[in-house]
Amino acid sequence: MNRKSKFRQIMAVRGMGAALTAFVGLIVIYVAFGLIQPQVFSVRNILNLLRSMSKYLLIGVGQSYLLITGNIDLSIGSVVAMSAMISATLMSAGVNVCIAILVALVCCLAVGLVNGLLVGKFRLPPFIATMGTMFVGRGVAYMVNGNRNTNAISSGIGKEAADAFQDFFYYGSTAGVYNTFWIALIIFLIFFFLLSKTRTGRHIYAIGSNTDAAKLSGVSVVSTVTKAYMVSAFCAFVVGLILCAQAGMGNMEAGNVYEMYGVAAGVIGGVSPLGGTGLLLGTFAGAAVWQTLENGLSMAGAPVGIQRIVIGIIVVGAVLMDIVFRRGIGGRKAAPKKNAAP
Repeated sequence: MNRKSKFRQIMAVRGMGAALTAFVGLIVIYVAFGLIQPQVFSVRNILNLLRSMSKYLLIGVGQSYLLITGNIDLSIGSVVAMSAMISATLMSAGVNVCIAILVALVCCLAVGLVNGLLVGKFRLPPFIATMGTMFVGRGVAYMVNGNRNTNAISSGIGKEAADAFQDFFYYGSTAGVYNTFWIALIIFLIFFFLLSKTRTGRHIYAIGSNTDAAKLSGVSVVSTVTKAYMVSAFCAFVVGLILCAQAGMGNMEAGNVYEMYGVAAGVIGGVSPLGGTGLLLGTFAGAAVWQTLENGLSMAGAPVGIQRIVIGIIVVGAVLMDIVFRRGIGGRKAAPKKNAAP
């Protein structure tokens, strides 16, 4: 097989064109900001940018799994807060770090399981189901420490254990790059493999493309949708630990509106909110574009309001492009698709 046919085969993968476009856009945006403010090119800024984008990447991976199935998860931010508050509350009370993390993981995965069953088995619209668990999760985050932020985790587990926890998830580095990025990259690669190379991944795309056809082909919609929500909950759990390590304590407002950050990272990278299309490579690019915009606009002195407006326009533009390409240049509409159902 010659190089030209290999290239065509790669480009034939659904979502690859959008992912590559996002990477090109990332390069253009980064170079443009670097020309405006040369400090953008500094090694220190690059390392900080990679660490900061890791949260968006993880949230984007979880949300992308669901967007591809034609669903969404509004509870991600609340699960982030649950993870940070539960783990920090336990650690500040002197509970072993590993046990605190395990308890937080179980609680977060429970939310993912409930979301999956509500949407997949009981046919609740994903917007309604996950909005309900969003409020419940945030309520748990408030209640777990008596409606207040936690004390410093070092007050319970000691400075040495607290420093080890914070270094592992946020402040420490390996091979000159912050551990936060390595954690996000490893999780990204694992879920990239599962989505692109396994039967579950094929089922996720099948459900997003046409739920009824997937059911007739023997796909277990309930099981697959539940797995996707569990992935989302796991990614949110890890982000919660990162925020806890960054602050050295639990914050009840941690993860606020992170669900929207996840949607933005996905759709900027070409993951269709209509389901059935998108690659996690695009999500990686989308998370990098988001963080590069925030970083560049901030270093250029742009107000926070301008930053939000620019990013909002890009998100809407990405979705509009997806709709236009799906309908075709001549206005031909894509076949309708029903939402996930058992």
